[in-house]
Amino acid sequence: MTAVLTRRPGLARLRSASARSPLQLLCLGFVTVLVLAALFAPWLVPHDPNAVDLGDALAGTSADHPLGADAAGRDTFSRLLLGARTSLLGPLGVITFSTVAGVAVGTVAAWRGGWLDSLLSRGTELVFAFPGMLLAILIISVYGEGLLAPVVALAVAYLPYVSRLTRALVLAERERPYISAYQVQGTPALQTCLRHVLPNIAPVVLAQATINFGYALMDLAGLSFLGLGVPALTPDWGRMVFDGQTAIQQGYPLSAVLPCALIVLTVVAFNVVGEGWADRVARRDR
Repeated sequence: MTAVLTRRPGLARLRSASARSPLQLLCLGFVTVLVLAALFAPWLVPHDPNAVDLGDALAGTSADHPLGADAAGRDTFSRLLLGARTSLLGPLGVITFSTVAGVAVGTVAAWRGGWLDSLLSRGTELVFAFPGMLLAILIISVYGEGLLAPVVALAVAYLPYVSRLTRALVLAERERPYISAYQVQGTPALQTCLRHVLPNIAPVVLAQATINFGYALMDLAGLSFLGLGVPALTPDWGRMVFDGQTAIQQGYPLSAVLPCALIVLTVVAFNVVGEGWADRVARRDR
């Protein structure tokens, strides 16, 4: 039987790209700690994050309030810790939906070609023309406050980016010799695509998803800051920045500066990890 020319499996390339620079390791460690803190937040918070105590309003750092309290006397540390769950869960929903749907659309468009490729490409270009934040605001104005509406809106907005990337990767992968070898052997196209093409492009797609996670977090935090995201009593970093504006004017910046710093650090960490991952995959491919 004719030998099949195969490329190194995508999962192997994924593992080979795991070696990282000190900066990437630092950012990966930060993300890991953040995720663990979000998972175990209900058991780690020292106070009820929604407990209002005007006697502790704008309290400074102390043994009872390590990071002080906001204008309503709510413990800043507890709200930051529990707010990590909401702040990370929203982007996870955005990236999961947009990546799964975008990979499906991009793969079908590239693999089938012809009129279907043209139709799907024009559809994604149409979504490109509509700003994601504006779409989110429109959906929230119809369905009201909550995490679901902005997550769905931003997922739709991010889908074209994933679709375009996947389409380009699959088109390039189809030109590889091993695809022709499988076609000559009569291997079904769906089997070739699922078992060989998608695993080979997975590292690049996942690297882009990691970068997109940071941007999605920033977009959702912006919506919460505008009062269009989660309800007012839900601990959320973007909402905490909004609530802390008055405290800044009164000389107590911690309740607003700390969540703002966490947003920036998290976005930077995800970008560094994703960019480093993508660079290593690209170098090994070359």
